[in-house]
Amino acid sequence: MNIKVHSVRFDADRKLKQFVNQKIEKLNHFSDGIVSAEVYLRLDNDEDKENKIAEIKIEYPGGPLFAKKQSKTFEEAMDLALDAIKKQIVKQKEKMKGI
Repeated sequence: MNIKVHSVRFDADRKLKQFVNQKIEKLNHFSDGIVSAEVYLRLDNDEDKENKIAEIKIEYPGGPLFAKKQSKTFEEAMDLALDAIKKQIVKQKEKMKGI
C-alpha cells in the first residue's frame, strides 16, 4: 500500500510520521484491497485547544473513503479518524458481498 503523509502549517517530526504509517498499515487487517492512503495532518490557527486535525483518504475498490477528525493531539485525531475509516471499510465490504 502506498502511504503519503502531508503536514500543513507545521513540520511533522519523524516520530509522528512513523506513528501515522503504523496506524495506516494496520488497516490491511480489515481489508487487503486498499490501494493507497493519503493522510493530511493540519494545524488549525484557531485559539481552541482542539486545533489538531487529521484527514485520511483511502483509495478502495468500492470507491474512495474519507474521514476527518479534530482533537487536542494528532495521535488522538488519527485514532478517531481511523475508527471512522474502519467502519466505512466494514460497510463497504458488506455492500460488496451483497452484490
